[in-house]
Amino acid sequence: MSMLSKSMADPNTNILSHEARFSWVRLRTLVMLRWMSIAGQSFALWVAVQWLHVDIRVDLVATVVGVAVAVNIVATVVFPENRRLSERAALRTLIFDLTQLAALLALTGGLMNPFAVLLLTPVVMASTALNLRATILLGLVAVGLISALLVFPAPMKLLSGEVLQVPQLMIDGFWVALITSVGFLALFSRKIMVEVFSMSQALAATQAALGREQRLTALGGVVAAAAHELGTPLATIKMVSTELADELAGQPELLEDVELIREQANRCRDILHEMGRSGKDDSLMQIAPISALVQEAMEPHMDRGKRIIPRINGRINDGPGADHMLIARQSEIIHGLRNLIQNAVDFAASTVWIDIDWDKAHLKVHVGDDGPGYPSHLIGRIGDPFVRKRGYIDPNRPGYEGMGLGLFIAKTLLERTGARLTFANGSGWSESDVSIEKARPTGAIVEVVWERSTLEITLAQARAPLEKNRYFDY
Repeated sequence: MSMLSKSMADPNTNILSHEARFSWVRLRTLVMLRWMSIAGQSFALWVAVQWLHVDIRVDLVATVVGVAVAVNIVATVVFPENRRLSERAALRTLIFDLTQLAALLALTGGLMNPFAVLLLTPVVMASTALNLRATILLGLVAVGLISALLVFPAPMKLLSGEVLQVPQLMIDGFWVALITSVGFLALFSRKIMVEVFSMSQALAATQAALGREQRLTALGGVVAAAAHELGTPLATIKMVSTELADELAGQPELLEDVELIREQANRCRDILHEMGRSGKDDSLMQIAPISALVQEAMEPHMDRGKRIIPRINGRINDGPGADHMLIARQSEIIHGLRNLIQNAVDFAASTVWIDIDWDKAHLKVHVGDDGPGYPSHLIGRIGDPFVRKRGYIDPNRPGYEGMGLGLFIAKTLLERTGARLTFANGSGWSESDVSIEKARPTGAIVEVVWERSTLEITLAQARAPLEKNRYFDY
């Protein structure tokens, strides 16, 4: 198979990546969240005054909450509902929310107020929606505001005049906990969102690859049907032009035109035959020997300078046979195997082996090569979407620039058909007295295993007559 390049060891799932997880944030989303925050603040203040009898400067507190209300009203009235914010605008919005909450805490007990933990919320939001620089900036603002609440304490009093006291050690410990939580929660949430974003990109690439394969398959069926339907008219044109040529033997001017018509009819027949050659049988039956599917997956890589040796139960495959195992022709299988073979050809020194074996319970396909194999520290991670940095050129594949999604796409597509994939390395050496056709892969190896009962189509099923045409009800 292939040796993963060094770029795969540094995938785009790095939490220090400067890429934004999302390019835009909806203003309406932040407005709704702020309304929820205002409602929560108002309720907490009402409980503190009416039930707990806490002495609070209601005028100042109302002013701070009123500023948030005013900002929300302006954002709702001025901007349309579909307005999306740039990262800079979203960062300013989160800094405002963070500052407004810190000001409210400064008037209601500072770090003694248990709701001080809500200062972590804007930081977590930034780590999931903004880029690394914006997240770090907002984290620094949060650390500064939390430290200001520690340096300038605001004692909390009851209406009776009693001052609530909390040991300074507890306040200092709470400050340390908040500062630590800013960094930990930001890194944790960013790591999760980066992996989710990377996986969504990889799945989108997988779906695009599968869609392309299905469109090609459908196109082959259309061409095959066109070739079949146009065969009779073209044959009629050829027969009539031949008869006209015999009758116009003495009229060279007209004979030349008739010969041109016959020549062009032959050309149309050859073009349609060539275009529909690969898809005619499959489009009508959708059933093929497993060796035929492997051969179709191999075909694009046969002329790339590496020898590809297919073997069925240890024997050299000379072409599909009647006794071969029949399966449904699925685009997922063809494209998945094609990616595995491409990866093997990319890194093979000279030879790629494809072994097809089956028993009463399982169908197995092994794709191996004589390349350097997988790096041992990456074997456990093979199949994850290792997204390369844009512009990276793999030194092992000159002229190739990609995102490293080939193995992920192959694994995802094949697992969709019920397969299990195992990645391993060969022994790294070969016996000198064994011919190349019987040799074992010495580099990387991929084993693809299906339950035979879920994939095989019996010969009786393959020969079953097609159903009659049915009318559609409109």
